[in-house]
Amino acid sequence: MGCKCSRPRGLDSPHLKHKPGSGDTEDPLSFESDIKLKPSMYIGNIKDEFNSLYTVCRKLGTGAYGTVFLCTRINSTKEYAVKVIKKLRSSSIDSSQGRLREVKYLKELDHPNIARLYDVYEDSVAYYIVMEPCYGGELFDEIIKRQRITEHESACLIKQILSGVCYLHKNNIVHRDLKPENLLLEKPGSLDRIKIVDFGLSAHFGNHVLKERLGTVYYIAPEVLNRNYHEKCDVWSCGIILYILLCGYPPFTSPNDSDIIRMIIAGKYTFPDKEWRDVSEDAKNLIDLMLTYDPKKRISAAQALNHPWVLKYSNAGRETAPTRSMSLALQNLKTFTKTQKLAQAVMLLMANKFTTNDEINELSKLFSQLDTNGDGALDRSELIQGYKSIKQNLRDGCSRMSNEEIEKEVDEIIRSCDLDHSGSIDYSEFITGCIDKLTLLSKERLKLAFSTFDVDGSGKISNSELSQILGVSNAPNLFNQILNEIDTNHDGEIDFEEFERMLDKITLG
Repeated sequence: MGCKCSRPRGLDSPHLKHKPGSGDTEDPLSFESDIKLKPSMYIGNIKDEFNSLYTVCRKLGTGAYGTVFLCTRINSTKEYAVKVIKKLRSSSIDSSQGRLREVKYLKELDHPNIARLYDVYEDSVAYYIVMEPCYGGELFDEIIKRQRITEHESACLIKQILSGVCYLHKNNIVHRDLKPENLLLEKPGSLDRIKIVDFGLSAHFGNHVLKERLGTVYYIAPEVLNRNYHEKCDVWSCGIILYILLCGYPPFTSPNDSDIIRMIIAGKYTFPDKEWRDVSEDAKNLIDLMLTYDPKKRISAAQALNHPWVLKYSNAGRETAPTRSMSLALQNLKTFTKTQKLAQAVMLLMANKFTTNDEINELSKLFSQLDTNGDGALDRSELIQGYKSIKQNLRDGCSRMSNEEIEKEVDEIIRSCDLDHSGSIDYSEFITGCIDKLTLLSKERLKLAFSTFDVDGSGKISNSELSQILGVSNAPNLFNQILNEIDTNHDGEIDFEEFERMLDKITLG
């Protein structure tokens, strides 16, 4: 199966849970339980100069909206990717702001297959969007290099893509530009983990119809061309991607865009025998369901995730997390339930912004393994099933737990580890709770975390700074509770030694 896929062209210029408190608000514990912790609270439009905080290492690539560089934070070895978007002249301010649209969405997204946003900086000449690095480049280039992707590999890839899309749709976000160029490999030559990027064309959807005619011509759904669409245009794009993965070229192809558009509007495609004779009928069936012309009859991302072909081929030869690793991770999650609120906030920051992909790789696989419905969050039933899996395969404390005890423990985990009160355990919450605390709480990371909370750089964390970070108007009750526990010099603020001592208690058990 030779690869005939050429780099597609853009169609148009881009445009660019809260649980109620259960007690008196004067009770610090009640007040603490009402505070929602999310990774997005550490992301702001920061006016500090990017170059005073980061060192640029090398160029990773150039896209339509900016250049991407690999960089490290000063006094840290962790690597990041930064997209530098030059500011346009005043006559094009609206266009410049449109190109930053993806920041709005990335701030709120938390999924193992969506590239993570860390920070946004701005100076007089550019915006700097700091994200997690993907060292393997575009899936597009890997398709060209390999020429043929096996059904097993294709199923593993489309499962990751659909999981990310399912998560987006659950949060009422439509991507609108899914294509192999916007799917990055975490590691060179490896299809084990991919990340969805470039949310510059994304939009919220609801009951209203979307009408903007945009996207990339090969992957655009017919209803988008007709300016009357909802989120299922993403499913069509995923169907095109799967078609390309299995044969090396798109179902609608021509030297010019107008012919491609006519083909898409006609909605007719085939599976030529030369390239498709060895591809399973189940794979073709899934493509047919994803490329159903009428979006009302088209399969959803969640339904596609549970298609027999995805389940069969993505699980074939799949490397699952060892039972012992799962047991240790859930034990760490259980321990996290006893952690003080500020310590939880600090650990969420460090696990989200200062860990490397290698450090969380096994936990990321475990999260995906437990997330059986692929929606990007662990609900009660999925956690209970995880515990029961350990019970069946491992002789430890968990194996001696009754089903009632397992359910009670899972309820406690959700109550304490659901930091944003969404009703389930999100990806960052899972990583924060499960990661080895001795690994996480290094001196370097503690200093970086302290500097994040010490907004004015005074060397101490005040009540107002804590309130600012946690996103509450005032947190005197919580702050006084924390001071009573860790302010050993009784100066009414938290210095680094006190901050470090608070977190040392976690590693000491």
